[in-house]
Amino acid sequence: MTICDMLRRNAEQYPNETALVEVNPQRQENRHITWRDYDLVETTEDEPYRREITWSVFDEKANRFANLLLSRGIRKDDKVGILLYNSIEWLPIYFGVLKSGAIAVPLNFRYSSDEIEYCIGKADVDVLVFGPEFIGRVEEIVPRIQSGRLLFYVGDDCPTWAEPYQELANLCSSRDPMIPLDENEDAAIYFSSGTTGFPKAILHHHRSLTQAAEMEQVHHGQTHDDVFLCIPPLYHTGAKMHWFGSLISGSKAVLLRGVNPQFIFDTVSRERCTIVWLLVPWVQDILTAIENGELRLKDYHLDQWRLMHIGAQPVPKSLIQRWLSYFPNQQYDTNYGLSESTGPGCVHLGVENVDHVGAIGVPGYRWQCKIVDGSGNEVQRGEVGELCVKGPGLMECYYKDPEATAETLIDGWLHTGDMAKQDEDGFYWLVDRKKDVIVMGGENLYPVQIEDFISGCDAVQDVAVIGLPDKRLGEIPAAVIQLKPGHEDTTVDDINAFCMGLPRYKRPRKVIFADVPRNPTGKIEKPLLRKRYGAEGLVAAEAGLK
Repeated sequence: MTICDMLRRNAEQYPNETALVEVNPQRQENRHITWRDYDLVETTEDEPYRREITWSVFDEKANRFANLLLSRGIRKDDKVGILLYNSIEWLPIYFGVLKSGAIAVPLNFRYSSDEIEYCIGKADVDVLVFGPEFIGRVEEIVPRIQSGRLLFYVGDDCPTWAEPYQELANLCSSRDPMIPLDENEDAAIYFSSGTTGFPKAILHHHRSLTQAAEMEQVHHGQTHDDVFLCIPPLYHTGAKMHWFGSLISGSKAVLLRGVNPQFIFDTVSRERCTIVWLLVPWVQDILTAIENGELRLKDYHLDQWRLMHIGAQPVPKSLIQRWLSYFPNQQYDTNYGLSESTGPGCVHLGVENVDHVGAIGVPGYRWQCKIVDGSGNEVQRGEVGELCVKGPGLMECYYKDPEATAETLIDGWLHTGDMAKQDEDGFYWLVDRKKDVIVMGGENLYPVQIEDFISGCDAVQDVAVIGLPDKRLGEIPAAVIQLKPGHEDTTVDDINAFCMGLPRYKRPRKVIFADVPRNPTGKIEKPLLRKRYGAEGLVAAEAGLK
């Protein structure tokens, strides 16, 4: 059974029951929110407050798009890029791609036009489906990507250089094309990256997707009566693979476009949500709002909320202790994973192991774990090494990158690049990241991209971008800048003004003027910089600068 079969089953068994709800609180009258630049879900002014579709409509929409693709000559192994904000259309389009036999390629909605172009080329994308928020970025690259590619636009006022998705799909048959699919066939390409700049294309089979669905239900026990609140973006494996628990149980899910604590609690209360996946910054916001009296629990219906779980970044033990002091009857879980392992869950804490909060947990359903040294040999329990995982949700390869694949997949084991240790009870604990990726509020930032941009400033001689600890976001990007002689009067404001050319989430949150140390081979000594400017070291450095 593939996940397409799961959708077909739900359409047959629960045709008139709600499958998806989209909630956009920004459309409510007399409501206002100051959107923060690290938010993972962004909104537009022209969307309605609430929309919903049933399982039968969901399946019908997927069928129509599948038939549209087939009518245009799209066949198995062709690739369809999806560049959309979270919306009621996102998942039916994704399933339409899969039902046509093509490969779905979700794209990060934060990508610049250059990154979109790169990913389209890297994944051999034949069709790009995009929304109104991306007209400007796509239009920039149309002269270079339009030849031989279909461009479908989701929204009103279709650009002249694209085709209207809704209008064309509505003309197509709603009958399921029933393209035969095998678990071992290619299903999706997701993008990830380390510190080397542009993302890698991660190829997964259909088996990975069904494994994610089955694992999610085993871990969190979704039933048909559950209601899952999904806030993170659906292009991310984390959000989609957690939603697969709703798919396999045929239960309702709510897509919330906004992370204000009041919006989250309004939605949990109104939609009677039972399972909510949050990120550390959102938990911090909610607890602060409760403690400041801005959020009064008695104003909401929360008794049905049975599980809160967190993923995407390390979770402070004290944070969960605070949470459970307000919600003592809730279950809690944390999930660890990578896009290479079909997102979260290859290691998970487990709702029964709340006494081990702080650990990432134990091997997930059908997964194996081990910790190895630099030679690939397993270390003794308690020793630090690289975490490796193995299971049915493992990627097939890095698409068109055999060298990177060989470095990461060794004898069937995925080498994660994360340093970890296993305690005497068998629980795994992350110690540090082998790579230099900065994780801010669950979003990966890639230092090389930021460094390359800042290097274009006339006043900058050298630059290193590192992650500094932050209680709320986990990490924030800091730029250590060595100025050129004669530019010593350059200020932090000057650098911040120059960085306005970067997307907001990539702009350094802190600028430090200092020498950038490099080793004899020319590599920046980032561990030294993190030690020098992290926590107490940063306080001392700033005091010296003053």
